[in-house]
Amino acid sequence: MITRRAFTAGSVLLPVAAFGADRPLAGQLVGALQSAMAALPPGPALLNSYIVDTGPNLPDFDLTQANVAYVYDNAVAGLALLAAGDRNNAARIGAALEIAQTNDRFWKDGRLRNGYQAGAMMKPAKLPGWWNAKTSSWQEDPYQVGSQAGPVAWAMLLWSALGHTDAANKASNWLDEQLRAVNGYYGGFYGFEPEPLKLTWQSTEQNTDLYAVFNKLHRMEDGAHAGNFVRGMFNARAGVFNAGVSPAGSTNDLLAADAGIWPYLAGLGSTTSALDAIKALKQGSGIGFSAASKGIWLEGTAFAGLALRRLGDARADEFMATVAANISPTGYVYATVAPTISTGLTVGPSLQRNVPEQTFNYFRRPALAPTAWAILAALDVNPLAG
Repeated sequence: MITRRAFTAGSVLLPVAAFGADRPLAGQLVGALQSAMAALPPGPALLNSYIVDTGPNLPDFDLTQANVAYVYDNAVAGLALLAAGDRNNAARIGAALEIAQTNDRFWKDGRLRNGYQAGAMMKPAKLPGWWNAKTSSWQEDPYQVGSQAGPVAWAMLLWSALGHTDAANKASNWLDEQLRAVNGYYGGFYGFEPEPLKLTWQSTEQNTDLYAVFNKLHRMEDGAHAGNFVRGMFNARAGVFNAGVSPAGSTNDLLAADAGIWPYLAGLGSTTSALDAIKALKQGSGIGFSAASKGIWLEGTAFAGLALRRLGDARADEFMATVAANISPTGYVYATVAPTISTGLTVGPSLQRNVPEQTFNYFRRPALAPTAWAILAALDVNPLAG
């Protein structure tokens, strides 16, 4: 129910043992990912995106997220492990996503779902869900079993970094056939087979992801198609990138962290656009998810720290200190500093009449994505660079 998004030429892949005193945060967090991977059966596997609370009377979040391995989160984790020199575990994640791509319970067209069950990858790929005691039935979430362009793009980034271009190009072909718009790419699909709802909004963040990976795959026309959409979302008056456009074509001028900062990391935005976005999103010694957030979102604080480090801005150390101060007993970074923060977005459209859209919030739980981004930031590795 939470959505979420080859390295820079010359980047050095460091052996984990080399971190030592000079990069203690990276070493600590890489160790947490490696421990989590070691706890899984050998072979292709995916990591839980959240370590949820357990016990009676849990909020919906802990029930619905208990067994979910989101594709985006795992792809970023794979890229972080690869940056740390742990190709074996990165390849385990990449292989699991390849198995999922070719062993879906219904689709045979190169797409990925937004999430799968954490653990060893099975054939067919198991989808996440939970037991509803009130109805005595297994339930699945329409976002988790849907397919959005951004998560697919991040899987493609991992595959590209591993040299698994066949899987990446299969996914690219699906994106071109199913989600290519007149300008840029649509959001994806929401809901259940055989006829999920096509999401015809367009996202600056997702098109940034696609621009980066299409160029890595030498699909230059596709990359230009996505990049032109992102450039068109620059709000010259505000100095930042808008979040995207609605299905009706109206501009969503909400400032979101990924849409504001990732264009700079991908080479589509400027130094000024990144700094202006960080300034507008700043919450103490970190940033929020969006301009609607009241509190620090640690995933965004980590990738903002990466951007600031690349800009030579001393606030990078301040942001990374915030991340380091919010490591859970599990070894993962928490998703938030406060108990919960709003994103200003909804999870997705309601598929039931008279049932309102669900708000999209983050909760203070140990989370995979901020842990992975913190590793990338600590190692100064930019996965979106050309």
